[in-house]
Amino acid sequence: MRESITIVGASLAGLRGAEALRNEGFDGRITVIGDETDAPYDRPPLSKQLLSGKWDVDRTVLYRAERLAELDLDFHLGVRATALDLRDRSLELDGNRRMSFDGLLIATGSSPRHLPNTPQLDGLYTLRTLADSLAIRREFEGGPRVVVVGAGFIGAEVAATARERGLDVTMIEALPVPLGRVLGDQMGGLCGDVHRDHGVDLRLGVGVDGFDGNGRVERVRLSDGSAVDADVVIVGVGVAPNTAWLEGSGLTIDNGVVCDESCLAAPGVTAAGDVARWPNQRFDEVARVEHWDHAIEMGAHAARRLLQTDAEATPFTPVPFFWSDQYDRKIQLAGRPRPDDEVHIVTGSMADRRFAAMYGRAGKLVAVLGFNRPRHVAQYRQLIVDGSSLVDALAFAGDN
Repeated sequence: MRESITIVGASLAGLRGAEALRNEGFDGRITVIGDETDAPYDRPPLSKQLLSGKWDVDRTVLYRAERLAELDLDFHLGVRATALDLRDRSLELDGNRRMSFDGLLIATGSSPRHLPNTPQLDGLYTLRTLADSLAIRREFEGGPRVVVVGAGFIGAEVAATARERGLDVTMIEALPVPLGRVLGDQMGGLCGDVHRDHGVDLRLGVGVDGFDGNGRVERVRLSDGSAVDADVVIVGVGVAPNTAWLEGSGLTIDNGVVCDESCLAAPGVTAAGDVARWPNQRFDEVARVEHWDHAIEMGAHAARRLLQTDAEATPFTPVPFFWSDQYDRKIQLAGRPRPDDEVHIVTGSMADRRFAAMYGRAGKLVAVLGFNRPRHVAQYRQLIVDGSSLVDALAFAGDN
């Protein structure tokens, strides 16, 4: 039994890991290191309820003070881990401080990618932290012209929130179809149509050449030679795992911390959440997943792994789940779709923007997408968990 466990990352994955340790009966010291000074908070509301002004900051807190007291965690907030030494099992922190560890869970998450040669201009943002969301919310209160670069889920949520606040919104996407690499052209195209339905000026198949402004952003220059006037620009072109501090540590780093099927990255070291990449045997892939639900499940699994022997360890084989609220549509996705999967609408219709679709690959059900169909998504996700064939899944849908 380990005497202590250190968690780097005061994130959803890290906190759920700590909770899982206590639930397993671990009564040793749990140290949590986080680089932000704010108490651990939930990120999905940052692009939705908090950004819209419907929620106050206190509603984003992950755990109330009473629950944190019950978990008995030793927090070190506003502290950045800068290096890891596997040989002497120690962490280097800001200010050349060192901290030894017994068991270690890495949950440092990810950071927004930046466009090359981005200038330092007021009004130009990425959205990842509580401070980012509050700053953009203050900008929205002035009724600005908004440009969103990137039509992925975060960009789409920001665009939807801005439109619901009555703002003029242009969304720019370098791909010919929004989310085409995830959902395929048919479903990705529908996501774009939803935004057009709500008045978003959607520019597809065009990149960003640069930003103009004198101290503050004034326009966005596009690769087709056109330009869009803007008062506020939010860039959402994906995230990169926070692994720079682990270079030279002895861990395998390849688009994340590479783990085995049980979330183990090295003896006594696990990783979870956005930063972790592992072989998911259920889908026969090595993946890094950036979803909220995934962080909860993987954080708990990775934490429990630190209490287990190799013989006791079990593979982590989730069916990832994700949702996105855009306008009056709740978009839910379970599984691991690919753009070349076969897609079947099994209930509802795309015309009504209310349906569920099954994705099949090599005869298996691999994903389900729902627009305002939460009950069906839950049912069909269970079929993926059960390893259903596509034929059987379609038959089940037809009977229900």
